[in-house]
Amino acid sequence: MTARVVVADDQSVVREGIVMLLGLLPGIEVVGSARDGEEAVALVAERAPDVVLMDLRMPRCDGVEATRRIRKEYPNTQVVVFTTFAEDESLFPALQAGARGYLTKDAGGDEIVRAIQAVLSGEAGFSPAVQRRLLERVTTAPTPAGPPAAEQQLPDGLTPREAEVLVLIAEGLSNPEIARKLYISQATVKSHINNLFAKTGVRDRAQAVRYAYVRGLAHPPGTSFT
Repeated sequence: MTARVVVADDQSVVREGIVMLLGLLPGIEVVGSARDGEEAVALVAERAPDVVLMDLRMPRCDGVEATRRIRKEYPNTQVVVFTTFAEDESLFPALQAGARGYLTKDAGGDEIVRAIQAVLSGEAGFSPAVQRRLLERVTTAPTPAGPPAAEQQLPDGLTPREAEVLVLIAEGLSNPEIARKLYISQATVKSHINNLFAKTGVRDRAQAVRYAYVRGLAHPPGTSFT
């Protein structure tokens, strides 16, 4: 069966490249391309594709909201996220909105085909990096004995991901090491570091480490607990 696919991405060069790549893959027919979430929803209404390959960061209507609308209004169309980011801030909202697959843009043609086939078969289509992140999230989730996540207040408006990056800085990890550990790009690591530096008022990594120790987000090496 040929899968009818709509591509949604706000960057023209990227969108056209994806369309060209999909046109070379077996079992896929591109039936439209959209520049933002609004156009994606309209194309789904007009052409009833089997799958939308959805970017997340787009103007007017982002990929998460577009996914939510498509899954609510056109449940026969599946959504596979196709984005640069494989991090909690984009991954989990997209899945909660109804996406059945999640690929990063370094995915090859075979991986895209497998993900599309998987979601059309009622399964999930995730890249290996996303699968690892989901498994890591499940295996590191707090036990019922611990406080609920909503009660774990972070200082100075830090997001959970920014706090996670700060802890890894305190552990002495470099940006490439943090990127590999969290399955995100180095550019995303730098963005989180810039944000947490601005929120906490620190100027460099040494001050960031001290901040993490003082705020109890990390503990100096050799610290023992009873």
